[in-house]
Formats: sequence, C-alpha cells, structure tokens
Amino acid sequence: MSAPCAHATLSVGAAAPDFSAEAAVGGQAFKFRLAEALKQGPVVLYFYPKAFTSGCTVEAHQFAEATDRFKALNTTVIGMSNDDIDTLKKFSVEACRNKFAVAADAGGKVIKTYDVALKLVPGTMADRVSYLIAPDGRIAAVHASMNPDGHIDAMLKAAEKFKK
Repeated sequence: MSAPCAHATLSVGAAAPDFSAEAAVGGQAFKFRLAEALKQGPVVLYFYPKAFTSGCTVEAHQFAEATDRFKALNTTVIGMSNDDIDTLKKFSVEACRNKFAVAADAGGKVIKTYDVALKLVPGTMADRVSYLIAPDGRIAAVHASMNPDGHIDAMLKAAEKFKK
C-alpha cells in the first residue's frame, strides 16, 4: 500500500487567504501576520499534520537546513499545524532548530480556509502541502505530497524562479 497523496485546492494564481496566528521561533512566541510578512517578500507557508511525528520532524529539519538559502532569496518560511503554541515552542527549538517559525492554528481555521484538512483524519489536522505566496498575496507555487521529501526543493525552485 502506498502513502496517500496530499491535495491542494488553492491553485497557482489564486488569492492566498490572509491570516494572523500565534507562532514560535527559537522557543519564543509572537504574532505572525501574513500581510506583514509579504511586505518583506515571498512567503513559504507549509502545512504539516503534527509536530514531533517522524515525517513532520524530517520536514522541519530539511526546512531548517535550507533556511539560509530561503533568506538569500528574500523568502520567509513558516510552518503551520493545529498543534498548540506550547508544543510549537518546543518544536521550534528541537525540530526547526531555531531557524524558522511555526504557527499554531487553533481550531484549524487557517487549515480550513486553505482547504488542506487531512481527509483521512476528520477534524482539523493538516495535510502536507506547501505554498509559495507572492508579495501580491497570490499563490505562486504549490507542492502537495504526504512525503516530506521534495517540499523544500520545490519551494526553493519556485522562490528562485520568482526572484528572476
């Protein structure tokens, strides 16, 4: 049996829903606002099912390792799950290695507006979907796969293409 495929219903060119959420980087909580981040350049918003699970930890490590490459492309990275902020404070240190922020989507509101709820688990758990959001608030690229491998390369390529 193969791993289920992730899905993404927001397509390239669609408007990315604006949001603000509690987030953490390096164990410190702060308020993340998409509109503010987009003023600095593109944003990689990646959704993942659950902090401290194997695939999500692998993906966080990979994004942490690529953070300097994203910064060189003037691109902000933020991960999002429906984990609580206390869990994400720890995850931001241990899995994200203090390199990028992760946001808590209490009640799964952002997960629902981006339509990335995991179909196999009814509720507010996110599917594994990455978006590159352009500064104009539109989706510039999408990568949807339950396999954490490939998300970082897809988003780096999209950010490089966007910068050109």
